[in-house]
Amino acid sequence: MAEQRDVDVVVVGAGFAGLYLLHRLRGLGFRTLVVEAGDGVGGTWYWNRYPGARCDVESLEYQYSFSDELQREWNWTERYATQPEILAYLNHVADRFDLRRDIQLGTRVTSAVYDEATDHWAIEAGGDRIRARFCIMATGCLSAAKMPEVPGLDRFEGHWYHTGAWPHEGVDFTGRRVGVIGTGSSGIQSIPAIAKQAAHLTVFQRTPNFSVPAQNAPLDPDYVRQYKDRYAELRRQANGTPFGFQELFPDTMAVGTPSEARDREYEARWQRGGLIFLGAFADLVFSQEANDTAADFVRAKIRETVKDPETAATLAGQDFPIGTKRMCVDIDYYATFNRNNVTLVDLRKTPIEAITPSGVRTRAAEYPVDDLVFATGFDAMTGALARIEIRGRGGRTLQDAWSDGPRTYLGLAMAGFPNLFTITGPGSPSVLSNMAVSIEQHVVWVTECLEYLRAHGHGRIEATAEAETEWVQHVSDVGNSTLFPLANSWYVGANVPGKPRVFMPYIGFGTYAAKCDEVAAAGYAGFAVGANG
Repeated sequence: MAEQRDVDVVVVGAGFAGLYLLHRLRGLGFRTLVVEAGDGVGGTWYWNRYPGARCDVESLEYQYSFSDELQREWNWTERYATQPEILAYLNHVADRFDLRRDIQLGTRVTSAVYDEATDHWAIEAGGDRIRARFCIMATGCLSAAKMPEVPGLDRFEGHWYHTGAWPHEGVDFTGRRVGVIGTGSSGIQSIPAIAKQAAHLTVFQRTPNFSVPAQNAPLDPDYVRQYKDRYAELRRQANGTPFGFQELFPDTMAVGTPSEARDREYEARWQRGGLIFLGAFADLVFSQEANDTAADFVRAKIRETVKDPETAATLAGQDFPIGTKRMCVDIDYYATFNRNNVTLVDLRKTPIEAITPSGVRTRAAEYPVDDLVFATGFDAMTGALARIEIRGRGGRTLQDAWSDGPRTYLGLAMAGFPNLFTITGPGSPSVLSNMAVSIEQHVVWVTECLEYLRAHGHGRIEATAEAETEWVQHVSDVGNSTLFPLANSWYVGANVPGKPRVFMPYIGFGTYAAKCDEVAAAGYAGFAVGANG
């Protein structure tokens, strides 16, 4: 019979959030155990090892800010760090702060059940039983890989891979015929890298995406030194911006700006590279007229880059406002379609009918491939939680509570699930922000909440149903004030058949963080707080 381990806090996941939670909770004197399914730390950066994988947030902004010594001693090599470099950074953090002794690797949490009699959570993980007063889900927004609903994969005689669960030994595509299904972020990153290696690459595109160039380059040592000296100031600046980036948003509107001046601003940001393109004007996510000017600029760039007019038209056929699906940042993505060994298949015209033993059959033709790469994304924001049996008061499951769509208060807690917290959960800015900034804000808020409860002799905290309902409505109202709901995106679960169509992220990081601070300052308004059980 498995022995039970008792701790104050169990954290599920050892990525960016789990590592920082452990560091802070240990510093506050809470007995903490982190449980991680992977055989190493790193979360998304442990699993996503596909060719070309790198962060779409600049390296200097995508790091912890809690330790001045850490940010001074670690030196990023490129403007946009690759997956191996980010994973090396997270391993350095784990070693630098001696975190591994409280992390249980290779252990998947299968259930978490709340015991009302004791105000504790009972966690089942790989045959182990863990008892904790508090349970924090740091499972990640983009960690539950999503496979497409295409028949025939079981008969495919070649090798197939998902970008979100890439073999750690790597894959050699030299001399191989490769098919990539999906043109979201992981597809846009991996396609140029695979094309350089494969004998032939066939890209199956259903929905063309918008992407901007990274303009990646090695970091200048003088610039890095200056940045490090201003790091605390720059992070404070990022904490007050709509998306958690240091770039300040202008007050200038695209509508009303002369077209020549507008295009100069877009061109300047295109040449700088990165997600700052969307910060060119203040009305891009609120006005369709404004958004069209930015979308048309990018479409013109696609046509200018891609030599074949038909291929260019297929790549520039987006039917949603720019930025309302996660904007992609690329290195030579569009130029890759000028290669002789790359074919683009438009699945809107000829949908996939089946995977055959030797390739992919669309309505128009069969494409022979030796290897298939599914760049089909994730069951975002809720998928990792839905794969764990989570039971709250009265034995009610989280899946049941969320049957009509996810419901949270602040993206941090749920009514009916006392002492359970989610990091970057639905209803928080998470995927619509710099994740490093969002994660740190969440971790600080949750750990300060636990410190408050201990100081006041409380052992239970739970979001009220009223506060949860009001927050869900507020998230929806904010979303509906923008163009975001116009896109058939994974922000609303559109990539998962049967998933309720609810706009999940909160838009506006700075506003959100201020609201969280307000809730805490008011003695955790919207929460029911109780004594130790």
